[in-house]
Amino acid sequence: MSSISHACVDRIQQAFIKLGCPFRFKWAVDTLPPGQKRLLDTHILKRLITASQIFVTLNVLSTLVAAAAGGSFKFGGVPFSPGSTVRANVPLNALEKSYAGQGGNPVPPYALAVLATPINFDPTKSWPVLIPCSTSDFKRQNRDDLIQFYQRVGLSEGWVLLAGDGPQHARNDTAAWRAAMTMAAIDALHGSFAGSGKWPMACAGFSGGGKGVGYVAPFLARNGCRITGIYLTGVNEDHLSDGYARCQPGADFLRTPIYLSAGHDDRIATPEQQYAVLGLIKRTGFNRIKVGTFHGGHDVNDAQTSLALRWFRSLQK
Repeated sequence: MSSISHACVDRIQQAFIKLGCPFRFKWAVDTLPPGQKRLLDTHILKRLITASQIFVTLNVLSTLVAAAAGGSFKFGGVPFSPGSTVRANVPLNALEKSYAGQGGNPVPPYALAVLATPINFDPTKSWPVLIPCSTSDFKRQNRDDLIQFYQRVGLSEGWVLLAGDGPQHARNDTAAWRAAMTMAAIDALHGSFAGSGKWPMACAGFSGGGKGVGYVAPFLARNGCRITGIYLTGVNEDHLSDGYARCQPGADFLRTPIYLSAGHDDRIATPEQQYAVLGLIKRTGFNRIKVGTFHGGHDVNDAQTSLALRWFRSLQK
């Protein structure tokens, strides 16, 4: 094994601190005088690594060096380190361009994809991916909801978050536009990390974004994505039933877990309206539904988001 510089050792130690590890790494040599102890000392590494330890050692080192060195991974050709949020301009394929151009929209030269990863992100492992869809009101973009509503909770729950938008606002912000930009971001994810095509995905939508998810989620399922959850909050109209009928992702899509979150004091999407949406979704045939309520108004509730993500993840196993 090649020698590891003291600078690299220090950076790896800092990575451990960022990971929140409260213990001294066991490669420290406890027989040395306290003033001479160094974590991950090169000489000690060489003496301790045996044939039975090599596989585990190399995996641990690769993860830590990636976190310490930064820029060890690339998304859409842009270097990033675990625990960061990265933006990349990504191409649109022919199908995505056709969807983007619906409603008279000029087709952009590329989509803008945003990826947020946990500090312990390792692309050789499987990660659940949360796909937000924002309302078109106030010219909000999907990435705005990713950052404002879902990033903190999603990362703490061990999810990767991904959003796709156009480089500029759409002239006509249609469901087809949102689907095209989201699919381009997913294509970039699959092109950046081998095996990510099998990663489970959940779609999340608040208010008007919940209406958009009704079309985006079945569209993604129809195009080969593994959709394992739909999180709806502040939704006063059912568009999922229409999206299911239009996109025709198959009968298995009706078993997609749906978490509906409702604020007791919501005056924009009243509890009565949200329960009416629930009834329509059930009538369509969706049969794995949970309802959560919270004391609050028209908002995304962090505790409800955590419950939804944990439920989705428990069903992915």
